[in-house]
Amino acid sequence: MQVRYTEEEAEYLSVRPVVRQTFRGDQLLDMILRVTGKDAPRIGQILRGGTIVFHAYRYWWTGFEPAEEELRAALAAFPDPQPDRPFRAAECTAVVVESGGGVSRRAVEITRAEASHKRLFVSATFWESLTALGVQEAPRYTEYSYERGADVYVLPLEPRHVESLARNAQRAAPRDLRNRLGNLANAARLLYICPRHQ
Repeated sequence: MQVRYTEEEAEYLSVRPVVRQTFRGDQLLDMILRVTGKDAPRIGQILRGGTIVFHAYRYWWTGFEPAEEELRAALAAFPDPQPDRPFRAAECTAVVVESGGGVSRRAVEITRAEASHKRLFVSATFWESLTALGVQEAPRYTEYSYERGADVYVLPLEPRHVESLARNAQRAAPRDLRNRLGNLANAARLLYICPRHQ
């Protein structure tokens, strides 16, 4: 399928170039899923409308009416949420620390790679302390993120967790990560991001 795209701009006139690209049906569907989740009516609406904004680019194509059976079969090839899927710390590749709430919510994503650097004279890495907390407290399954291709587990933080998290960050996290995390006193929850390998 021929798809065109350009940078999305909040201006009346854009001089950005338009790029044409050929997408297979599953590639187009994958991009839409990352925006909508597995919402068949919404996906059908987008396919008919022939446009979507994804990662600051607007994509458009000649809209078409998907056959209900074909759309259902195509969506079946993509993962579904699995609320009974157990938390496995070894599968996690990132942890998001969310602080505050409402419009003041702040999120800092910590990757396994950046938090696994070992500091001198420290027995455990910051990543090990994050995953140990997950193993100890058993985060709750919350969703399958099509954007990340991962299952997401949430752990609401109690004051004792926040104190431990702040202490471990000061002791074991690399300096640039400590700077990004800032003051952890308002940390409200952790999101464990665990890609699914099928």
